[in-house]
Amino acid sequence: MRDWVTAAECDALLAGIDSMPWMADLSRRVQHYGWKYDYTLRDLSPDQYLGPIPKIFDAVIAKLASVPEFGASAEQIIVNEYVPGQGIAAHTDRRTFGDVVASLSLGSEWPLEFAARDGRVVEVFMPVGGLLLMTGPSRFEWTHHIRPRKSDMRNGQRVARTRRVSLTFRTLGRVFAARFGNID
Repeated sequence: MRDWVTAAECDALLAGIDSMPWMADLSRRVQHYGWKYDYTLRDLSPDQYLGPIPKIFDAVIAKLASVPEFGASAEQIIVNEYVPGQGIAAHTDRRTFGDVVASLSLGSEWPLEFAARDGRVVEVFMPVGGLLLMTGPSRFEWTHHIRPRKSDMRNGQRVARTRRVSLTFRTLGRVFAARFGNID
């Protein structure tokens, strides 16, 4: 969904995000809210609950809850910062999380690649302020990744990448929620 948030909303979110501490234990900087994702376990655990999600995300979470495909209040957010030359490996989000994963793109437009098991690849440029919903096959069967490079080809022209910040919104999956419940 293009222009899901306005330029002013993007700027306000980025300012709020940049006022909070970043973790630098990966090749990129990240922030975790609600639940901390354990990259070693590649999962959540009940002792990784961080507390309520900060209020700067309230408006976006409320708007996302009104999107029929998502239809719930996000329980976990990961903020990823990508600078030119960085990417993220191919993956599908764990089944620990709900059936729909939403990603909001801020800062600049970068391509996200989806790959099917049969070799098909689809490149999607994530527009600034755009919301991507992964559900059904795009959520559970296709992997997605960002190639680590400093520029991209757009309409036959090489375009330098600039900083991109991604907000990934998730709910807890039924199995995790049934086992551990909402901690709030």
